[in-house]
Amino acid sequence: MALKGNLRDFSITQLLNLVNVARKTGTLVVERSQEQVFVSFREGKLSYAHDGTDAAGLTMVLYHAKKLNAAQVRIINERSRGMGDKELGLLLINSNYLSQQEILTSLQTYYLNMVNRLFTWGEGLFHFDNDLLPPKDKITVRISLENLIIEGTRKMREWEQLQGEIPSLEMALKFSQRPGVNLRNLNLSADEWKVISFINPKNTIRQIAKATNKNDL
Repeated sequence: MALKGNLRDFSITQLLNLVNVARKTGTLVVERSQEQVFVSFREGKLSYAHDGTDAAGLTMVLYHAKKLNAAQVRIINERSRGMGDKELGLLLINSNYLSQQEILTSLQTYYLNMVNRLFTWGEGLFHFDNDLLPPKDKITVRISLENLIIEGTRKMREWEQLQGEIPSLEMALKFSQRPGVNLRNLNLSADEWKVISFINPKNTIRQIAKATNKNDL
């Protein structure tokens, strides 16, 4: 029997558990409204992931991981026309742009972020295609699902709690009036300050997430 259904009835953690226990190979396709996410597995381990609108190759993954700057991406793309990601990865390593480990770590993070998006989806149609495998020119990895399932379960609980406070990501935020509180005295990371800089009644939470390269959670 084909594995298919709705996330309302079968959560993403349950799906990952099944893939893990059955050591399945193939691709899980999940979609809702205009969004699609493809997650590929080999013998029960995460190997590759992308979304339906994602035309980004290796250079854009490395750019978002802050391993390449915009000028480097432009130059590399011009020199590597027609190359697949595997060939391009070897070129970057041999040219001393990046190490093999830097490339693999960036890809692992990218693939995990794709899966993490699904933990915030309360519904969406899914099916598992045993014959759909990653394109041959893409770089695959092998990531165990156990920790991903544990972390995903925690994220789902957080998401449920957050929905009680923030029912929609289309809400805009503004700072509350609190006399005596000075933002300059807050001890925040550079990433957190970046998010705060976008808080404005004109910006929705979803717009802030997109501008700061964050997923919904």
